[in-house]
Parts: sequence; C-alpha cells; structure tokens
Amino acid sequence: MSDHVYRLSEIVGSSTTSVDDAIRTAVAKASETVRNIEWFQTSEIRGMVSEGQVQYFQVTMKIGFRVDD
Repeated sequence: MSDHVYRLSEIVGSSTTSVDDAIRTAVAKASETVRNIEWFQTSEIRGMVSEGQVQYFQVTMKIGFRVDD
C-alpha cells in the first residue's frame, strides 16, 4: 500500500425522502465532477418542518478524495 494525499471538500445534500437519500444524492452528484472520492463524514443534519410534517432533510458533509500522484 502506498502513501496517499487526500483533499477535503464540504458539500450539502438535500432530499424530501430521507437523510440517507440526501447523502447518496450529494455523493453521486459530486462524483460527476470530482474524481477519486473515497469517503464522507457528516457534520450536521437538519430539516424543514411545515404544518407538523418534515418537508425535507439537509445533510452537511465532507467528502475525502485522493489527490492523483
């Protein structure tokens, strides 16, 4: 195993369905323009409530991607 260098980027995903969907959507979208994404770390989960019902979920996360050699 060789040494690697990683870079972090903070992104926010949202979904009307679930926290899981917000994470998966954000990672999928980020992977369209960022190569070598290898991990993510959530730092905040929040959402919007209207008339007593959750309307959407929002997740702030960091993605770690390997810098090319």
